[in-house]
Amino acid sequence: MTAPPEIRYTRSADGANLAYQVSGDGPLELLFLHVAYPIELLAEDPGFLRLRRRLDGFSRNVWFDTRGNGASEGDFRDGRRREVSNADILAVLDAVGFERAALVAEGMPGSAIRFSLDHPERVSSLVLINSAAYFVREDDYPYGVPGELIESIIADHRENWGDPAVAIQLLAPSRLADERFNAWYARTMRFSAGPNMVADMVRVALEEDVRPLLSSISHPTLVLHRQGDLYVEVGAGQYLAEHIDDARFVALPGDDHLFFVGDTDALVDEIEEFLTGVRSGAESEVVMAAVLFTDIVASTEHQTRVGPREWSRLTDRHDAMVRAALIRHRGHEVKTMGDGFLVTFDATGRALRCAAEIVADAKKMGLDLRAGVHTGEVEVRGHDIAGLAVTIAKRVCDMAGPGEVLVSETVRSNMVGAGLAFDDHGDHELKGVPGTWRLYALATLP
Repeated sequence: MTAPPEIRYTRSADGANLAYQVSGDGPLELLFLHVAYPIELLAEDPGFLRLRRRLDGFSRNVWFDTRGNGASEGDFRDGRRREVSNADILAVLDAVGFERAALVAEGMPGSAIRFSLDHPERVSSLVLINSAAYFVREDDYPYGVPGELIESIIADHRENWGDPAVAIQLLAPSRLADERFNAWYARTMRFSAGPNMVADMVRVALEEDVRPLLSSISHPTLVLHRQGDLYVEVGAGQYLAEHIDDARFVALPGDDHLFFVGDTDALVDEIEEFLTGVRSGAESEVVMAAVLFTDIVASTEHQTRVGPREWSRLTDRHDAMVRAALIRHRGHEVKTMGDGFLVTFDATGRALRCAAEIVADAKKMGLDLRAGVHTGEVEVRGHDIAGLAVTIAKRVCDMAGPGEVLVSETVRSNMVGAGLAFDDHGDHELKGVPGTWRLYALATLP
């Protein structure tokens, strides 16, 4: 609900400009090294936002696009050279004033490991998430892909890049049915790299082998790995921990490889305890919001009259119309539920204007909509919301008639002096909500 941190630039030793963000005001210095996802797009995913909010509580955390990725300049191939990768990390640490940072890496830990060995004075500890020292199977290393499949894997990435379905099955199976996540992930694929560059990146990843470096690591190290990870099997994480002196290994429940998908609270709990010695626990983010529910009245009967094909076309137009209105009025779509939407706004007036517009435009399509609006505290749970305010808004919507925008007394009181007119709808008991509630129908907009 809050604006993402500003993207800033720093210049590496060879002149390449690197984009980074700083978040949080905690006492610890934490630099997160990730490879595939532009930081500006990461800030659109609710799972990532929750993870970063947790980190904000005990650290200043820094995220940057590796060279050639996202908003950073350069060629990613240069970034795989040890001296260039080190120079890029130094440039970011110096730009934010970090003296000794905890380095957190996911997937490919090579850059973090090499930097910790070359510049031990700038590193306090290592955290490796769902990582592997090597991605190719060998006789004494039974993890990764068989060597004879390397070329076909590279070719598959080149040919199928841009289609998120296979990637999400491997990387984020818990979000496979989430249409919004699928669309978002497809965007990250397009904005990260093109097919040829991705094929080159896969080859580099498969060739990287940091096994010879593990015994030289002297910093405190935490290895976290999801037990059901289909992309990097848990044995690869155990191998890392077994070959790093005094490393701590924690197997986390879940099947997701992506660090910002799944139970991110369990992940951050382990990181916080390792770095600080305590767990503060996950506190829900509670924010004030105007909550809007919409619903198509008598949708089943309407579908029976027009038939499934026409109903499908009609609801597609309805969904597109609602989403266009949300953009105009700065509404945040939480989810669709059957024939309606759950939306939040940071201003009650915008919620009312958006609701009135949606109801009127639906009428032009031959659909009767009803809407309910309530303002109160909501609990943000990843990409969903909960709390009594959400329940009240839903019950208010259920009480509305066709073509009606019904609101609570709280909403009407907030709009005093705004030029809106309301018709008294009387006192009502709302199922599951204590007390009696006076409701009002929106009559006119200024």
